[in-house]
Amino acid sequence: MNRMGRTTRIILAAGLAVVLAAGCSGWKVTTESSDILPRYKVRSMALMPFSSIATPQVRDQGAPFFSTPHSIRQHDMSVAIPADVEPPPRQAAVVPTSAAEQVTQLFWKRLQSRDGLHLVPLGDSIKASALDGAVGKVRPEAVAAAVARTLKADAALMGYVSMYQERVGSRLGANPAASVGFEVKVVAADGQVLWVGNYYERQRPLTEDVIGFVQRFGMFVTAGELAEYGADEIMKEFPFGGEKGQ
Repeated sequence: MNRMGRTTRIILAAGLAVVLAAGCSGWKVTTESSDILPRYKVRSMALMPFSSIATPQVRDQGAPFFSTPHSIRQHDMSVAIPADVEPPPRQAAVVPTSAAEQVTQLFWKRLQSRDGLHLVPLGDSIKASALDGAVGKVRPEAVAAAVARTLKADAALMGYVSMYQERVGSRLGANPAASVGFEVKVVAADGQVLWVGNYYERQRPLTEDVIGFVQRFGMFVTAGELAEYGADEIMKEFPFGGEKGQ
């Protein structure tokens, strides 16, 4: 191989490494366990209906200017805009009222499949949540603990949807692409937060997220599909019960 050929290969390899690094950078799912989690035996759990953030969130308008909810950590780095360039207009997007119910159902199905974990009927959790949350402005974690005690469960899983923006376009092209973000917490009956999981993703094009785009066969997915992906990834790190068949 001549010198020119070797140089070309090196340049191509370096370029591929940069693209792969960009595709793997940032975060989509993060989880954190309490230091005292090993002290707790969680064999039964109540799933509380998810809530959704009430304040409108800024819609992503595409590069080079974008924003994410203040309620979650941002995994993308903003791109600087020259002072003489006016950024594109931003529009506020409200989380649809149906998003919380959809995400609740996603976790209900996945929790039902956990071995060694008894799941309280969802209807009972909904009734208990309404009763315990009706008195004053009670912290959500305190309501979750009260629901667990009321239903004689070891813990309760609570969560809220912070972003649920549907794609504008089709599977072949979307602007903006779908964005989904939510947080889940497992709260023991005594009020201790045992575990927290976070998911946020705005689907990126191939040049910004190689792995994610290949996983989705080069298509722009819907918000519902992103939510399913996020629930699956969070449950991979879920420390209560176990996956059936393992």
